[in-house]
Amino acid sequence: MTEHTEVVVIGGGYAGVMAANRLTQRDDVTVTLINPRPVFVERIRLHQLVGGAYDPTVDLRELLAERVRLTVGGVTRIDAAGRTLTLAGGGTVGYDYLVYAVGSGTVDQRVPGAAEYAYPVAGLEEARRLRAALDALPASAAITVVGAGPAGIETATELAGAGRRVTLVCGGVLGPYLHPRGRRSVARHSAALGVTVVAGPGTRVTAVTRHAVRLADGRELPGDLTVWTTGFGVPDLASRSGLTTDGIGRLRTDETLTSVDDPRIIAAGDSAAPSGLAYRMGCQSAVQLGPQAAETVLSRLAGRAPAPVTVGFAGQCISLGRRAGVFQFSHRDDLALRLYVGGRFGAWLKEFVCRGTVRQLAHEAKKPGARKWWAEDRTRPARVVAHREESPGTADCRT
Repeated sequence: MTEHTEVVVIGGGYAGVMAANRLTQRDDVTVTLINPRPVFVERIRLHQLVGGAYDPTVDLRELLAERVRLTVGGVTRIDAAGRTLTLAGGGTVGYDYLVYAVGSGTVDQRVPGAAEYAYPVAGLEEARRLRAALDALPASAAITVVGAGPAGIETATELAGAGRRVTLVCGGVLGPYLHPRGRRSVARHSAALGVTVVAGPGTRVTAVTRHAVRLADGRELPGDLTVWTTGFGVPDLASRSGLTTDGIGRLRTDETLTSVDDPRIIAAGDSAAPSGLAYRMGCQSAVQLGPQAAETVLSRLAGRAPAPVTVGFAGQCISLGRRAGVFQFSHRDDLALRLYVGGRFGAWLKEFVCRGTVRQLAHEAKKPGARKWWAEDRTRPARVVAHREESPGTADCRT
């Protein structure tokens, strides 16, 4: 009788679903996916939920291979020595290999008043709570969105496109990732939708009250509701379990995505920090890291040395309401180029990416291992070496 290898994936986001599906390439591998809810959340569409235009959930069973077992619940602790997981609802689950793909969420709010009075939008429950709060306000209410990254820009323009009165507080520049040409396009479309953009020195928010935000330059901007989009954090499961993490709690791995503490634990997605030099959080990196985490496990089962991870970026796409968008092209090392596409075609590209990402997950479920190539960032090896020289003790690739 063939002995099965038990692989558990924690997290049913972009990286976790890709990893779980790809692991089913081997018949002697049993795959269990543990996720807090029975649905997959299209996080890149949460702003549409806030605007009342879209339900960003998909039944996970529609995206998972038949052989992937789904356990709905949370994990409270990883016992690496015993290779067991403690479940939030009670009981434990054992594993031979663990794929750690817990994703990211709202970072702890340290600005006075933010936790009490601001509405984050990084997760499904948070977006639903914000939607309910907006529904309780009159259409004329003043909405303040704090943070000018993609989440802030998309939320502000989505609400403005739905007729809301919106102020976007940047805390610096509008769209810091963008090339100046792409940034100007975002500014034009935001203005056309009626968004008031507050940018420049002194626009960092220093306090939030029930009906205003205070800026570093002393100004106070009144508003009826504040939306908070300033950055992401990761769950503290790894650090609580005694595993080595980076400064914000991502699991420290080598370049094969293997934990620096345990060769049986592999990380993927937003919660991974390979060589202490993590990739930009988002689905673009997650859908590449997830299957490569699975390949690391499969290589070890086959007695081969796992390959170093290779992730390349195409750019950043931002929707600007329902009728416009910007696709900012980049070098594969994630540095923005002068080239961008805006307007209606930019909106079409954004929608194409959103739909294509879900289709990619479903395709991997039906044909695990279908994707045979990865976009390569050829500058990463040199950057990893430089980072190791600056930070002695960073792990090398495991074999």
